[in-house]
Amino acid sequence: MTEHIARHDTITTKKIHLLPLGRLQKLIKRLIRVSMKKLLNEKIISFCLHVFSHLKLRYNHLNSGKLLLFIILFSLHVTAAFSQNEFPLLHYDVSILQPASHTFDVELHCSNWAQDTIRLKMPNWMPGYYQLMDYAQSVENLLATDNEGNNILTGKINDNTWVISGIKNKSFSVKYSVNTKHQFVANSYVDSTHAYLIPENTFLFIDGVLNAPVSVSFSFSNTWNRIATGLIPVAGKVNEFTASDFDILYDCPILIGKLRELPSFSVKGIEHRFIGYSMGDFDQTLFMDNLKKTIEAATDIIGDIPYDKYTFIGIGPGRGGIEHLNNTTISFDGSGLNNPEAMNKMMNFIAHEYFHHYNVKRIRPFELGPFDYEKENRTNLLWFSEGLTVYYEYLIVKRAGLADAGTLLSFIEENLNAFENDPGKIYQSLQQASYCTWSDGPFGTNGVGTDKSISYYDKGPLVGLLLDFEIRNVTQNKKSLDDVMRLLYQKYYMEKHRGFTEAELQAACEQVAGISLTSTFEYVYTTKEIDYAKYLAFAGLKIDKQNIESKGRASAQKLKITRIDNPTHLQVAILKSWMGE
Repeated sequence: MTEHIARHDTITTKKIHLLPLGRLQKLIKRLIRVSMKKLLNEKIISFCLHVFSHLKLRYNHLNSGKLLLFIILFSLHVTAAFSQNEFPLLHYDVSILQPASHTFDVELHCSNWAQDTIRLKMPNWMPGYYQLMDYAQSVENLLATDNEGNNILTGKINDNTWVISGIKNKSFSVKYSVNTKHQFVANSYVDSTHAYLIPENTFLFIDGVLNAPVSVSFSFSNTWNRIATGLIPVAGKVNEFTASDFDILYDCPILIGKLRELPSFSVKGIEHRFIGYSMGDFDQTLFMDNLKKTIEAATDIIGDIPYDKYTFIGIGPGRGGIEHLNNTTISFDGSGLNNPEAMNKMMNFIAHEYFHHYNVKRIRPFELGPFDYEKENRTNLLWFSEGLTVYYEYLIVKRAGLADAGTLLSFIEENLNAFENDPGKIYQSLQQASYCTWSDGPFGTNGVGTDKSISYYDKGPLVGLLLDFEIRNVTQNKKSLDDVMRLLYQKYYMEKHRGFTEAELQAACEQVAGISLTSTFEYVYTTKEIDYAKYLAFAGLKIDKQNIESKGRASAQKLKITRIDNPTHLQVAILKSWMGE
């Protein structure tokens, strides 16, 4: 039996009327381009007329005639583009017939090609894991042939690029193998029991053709029972899927094997699934109940669910997770979850990866999309994308009722002590840590001079706390960082359909606060010592310090967050609302 996970942002009639007009136009284009066959005008116009009826529910102030004319003319334009074969037809066959060898085979079939020469490239990294991975080194035995089986001239010109010549007006195929050696969340890996395929580590792309629609089919052992992926299944086909472009293809990891699915649940009418490999024995009912509470708390922050289905994909024991638009892949072993502490730790981990579908996949820095898959996509804002996601994972599990007040404060204390005892804090700012993660690593522990770098996973949540408490204080607890997240989501994802700049992020925070936050943002751009007393006092909190012995250092600080005596009414109100009480 084959299972699939629906791709992100699939358009259903129930959601059409909720979309901004500009976003709807883009999604109509994408939806139409998904098809790998020439579409008929009548079918497109029929769809557009259906869309029109729903548009009027939301945009009744618009002139009906003009709106309808636009949609029909647009449909005709798209149909004409297809009839002229604007895009090549691209199809990949993935064959995993000898998984015990840790290899799998890929064959790219291409037709409707107008150029004589192409460049095939393998991505060097995957979005969500900000390290160069050099995926091309796993490619072996690449061979190109025409539709008559004749070899085509092929050459490798750099580490991740192959040139294929003599293909004008020809159909051709490119065969290659991928050798998997290291089991990790950001690497493809196959063995006799399962296959975990990172698309960036699997599918070569044709230079300049990232916008082309693509289809993929899979062949594998008949002892395996399911496929989990964000790709759209092709109607009437077994184990065949499609994506509207390569950005979507690369956002959809693939898990194949003897997979187990837990009972699903719905949040606001949207199905949420958990399917995985080698998950171990644990209380499935308790786990899914806790997961539902976590998702409810997370979605309440933004107030919108931008997907039609979400699936958690457990890839087996290990470390790490990678976020995607309608799913997340997580290293998962349920064997220890009968321990309450382990259960809560897992909920923190999942809350983090899940909240990323908002913060970084949709609420994103300007530099993170469209992606350049060949080089570092540097941004100064990973402190916000990653650090504030850590901050929100703490709040989510607390608001879900899975952690108490003491546990929430202990989470913050862990970041506080890690950062304040890091010698790198006087050398590197949060902005610099974000930009340099490609060399320093996300925890600031790679390369030379690791004692002069910091982790945005430690300082980022602290700055999130400062911003949250200051906004709550200056607005008399009427606004919070939650309002900033909702503003960024609405303005840049929903309306402008792009990421935000550093200046726009600060402006959004200041718009919600109603004051300048320049002094607080200095903690992002400088190594200025943080005035914890000022900000914690907004919520009736303080820091107790204790010097302790530490290996390799003369002394270290142990910092603990405690409540002040005789807090004001506003301080009490801020603390309670922050904790979700």
